[in-house]
Amino acid sequence: MYQHVTVAPLAGALGAEIFGVDVAQLNDAEFAEIHDVFRDFGVIFFRDQTLTPKSHLEFAARWGGVNVNRFFANVEGYPSIAEVRKEPGDNVNIGGDWHTDHSYDSEPALGSLLYALEVPAFGGDTMFSSMAAVYAGLSKGMQQLLVGLRAVHSSRHVFGAVRYEEDGDEFDGRLGNQHLATQDATHPIVIKHPLSGRPCLYVNPGFTVKIDGWTEEESRPLLEYLYEQGKRPEHTCRFRWQPGSVALWDNRATWHYALNDYPGERRLMHRVTIEGAPLQAA
Repeated sequence: MYQHVTVAPLAGALGAEIFGVDVAQLNDAEFAEIHDVFRDFGVIFFRDQTLTPKSHLEFAARWGGVNVNRFFANVEGYPSIAEVRKEPGDNVNIGGDWHTDHSYDSEPALGSLLYALEVPAFGGDTMFSSMAAVYAGLSKGMQQLLVGLRAVHSSRHVFGAVRYEEDGDEFDGRLGNQHLATQDATHPIVIKHPLSGRPCLYVNPGFTVKIDGWTEEESRPLLEYLYEQGKRPEHTCRFRWQPGSVALWDNRATWHYALNDYPGERRLMHRVTIEGAPLQAA
């Protein structure tokens, strides 16, 4: 099927490792096949890569415009590269719950491109979940209920002042600009994926606040049910990082969860966020 890359699926629902390429020196034929794998598997992984900040940004730019993250510390001299770091003395990691990056933006991120520089001796894996698989597994009645509904997403409760009052000391030097956490957006609960055309669930435990037009109390039972479906093992895959590993996940089709199971160890990643476009209802 693929002439220029070697592909090894990671799990049944989503995820594939791609071998035989240097992402810093891709030709057009290689990139075209990688793009197809991304469309079909939702999250793709590469091993043994060597990226400078410049080549990291160049690879990201092949997918679309590059976003400057408001809240993460960035790499010195490269405001478009966010630093995702946990020091040995830190108790809380960044991304330590199921979520979808930038769903609080009116034009949510296409993808996130994460590059591993330092990883713990044990733990620190990232889990991913397929929102296409979750939607496909729902009953026809539930699917019909969800199509046409919209949900409200926000950055306020995650990056805003209330969060910093609770555990802001844990993120000193890693997250900031809580005064900029003013983003609220409303998106279809079921979107048509712009590449595959598949219907995908588009709510997440991290940033979704409620169903549009419903109260939070009314929304909670339905959202919690959908979240439980997203966490089912058959909808997920798990990636074990090594130095030089690269992951690119589709924020329109997946959730992810950075496991915080490496006390006393350091983990350092660089992340570039790729701009997206308005989401279309399925």
